[in-house]
Amino acid sequence: MQERAPPLANPNVMNKPKVICVVGARPQFVKHSPILAAFREHFVALTAHTCQHYDHNMSQVFFDELNIPTPEFILEETSQKIGQGQQTASMLAALETLFVEERPDAVLVYGDTNSTLAGALAASKLHIPILHVEAGLRSFNREMPEEVNRVLTDHVSSLLFAPTQTAVANLGNEGITKGVHLVGDVMIDAVKQTLPKLKAKRDGTYYFATLHRPYNVDDPERLKLILNSLNAAPAPVVLPLHPRTRKSMERYGMERNDFPNLEFVAPVGYVDCLAYQAFSRCVITDSGGIQKEAYALKKPCLTVRFETEWVETLEGGCNRLVGDDPTRILEYLQGLADPVFGEPYGAGDSAQTMAKIAHQSLTDS
Repeated sequence: MQERAPPLANPNVMNKPKVICVVGARPQFVKHSPILAAFREHFVALTAHTCQHYDHNMSQVFFDELNIPTPEFILEETSQKIGQGQQTASMLAALETLFVEERPDAVLVYGDTNSTLAGALAASKLHIPILHVEAGLRSFNREMPEEVNRVLTDHVSSLLFAPTQTAVANLGNEGITKGVHLVGDVMIDAVKQTLPKLKAKRDGTYYFATLHRPYNVDDPERLKLILNSLNAAPAPVVLPLHPRTRKSMERYGMERNDFPNLEFVAPVGYVDCLAYQAFSRCVITDSGGIQKEAYALKKPCLTVRFETEWVETLEGGCNRLVGDDPTRILEYLQGLADPVFGEPYGAGDSAQTMAKIAHQSLTDS
């Protein structure tokens, strides 16, 4: 674990409660940018980076682009662990040690990654209040590690920040009503803050795709079906190549030249990812976060999954699930209609709302 960064400049900092925010993966860095800024108005807010994503293009670029201060704590040793259980256990042990040393008044976790669950479990064992951003999301697919992570985290959290009314209802169905707050989606905050920076990355009509889920890229037959479907699209497809997808293509002997309609690029940062989406004809993804980004940018989306946690995106033809047949990608692209977008994820003020609720809760207790 790296040394503590220099103390915050605010001379009254010691009069504020301390919150440690746990991050580790791309979607969490994006959410962390507006939340850290909002929480530092009320708390000594510190960052613990588990290094779940530690490649520069998957991690540091987001800190640079979003002007996120260098994390006070970097758990470098956890990045070397493989396997879901081993990685989670390594993070849990490192975070427990950190929490014992720092004695925070609360721990904030984001979403549904292994970093989320490790932070929640470590805090729970030490009886530290847990603030869960994106509480109540459910895909109802327990084969997804993310589903297990989010369910367990919700059941040990003290404050549950639900992004939608659907999420509030999901929590109620599991008997969780105390500490639940409907706050909107902080990723809308991040998108709105970044919109003025967006510039076209290429000329002409194209589609933008991302692909990384194990059930899509670890199975050679399904991966090839998806890539062949994208290759047959009526316009070029820009595909940032996730490390997991790249390794699977190499393992199964799939050459990039086999798919001439695909423009393979290196993993892109947050601003470039939004720019590619904003100027595309359609977004094709298996990422939960990118589904929401596409929705916020008012771009139609095809989700290469069987289900989505973000059920609101399915309304008005904004998002369609590909399901078990990747060849539907081509069918859906050829039949794109004009979707009707609403505002189910709030107006872009979620971070400030969460910070105020957390401050009131922690100072009143």
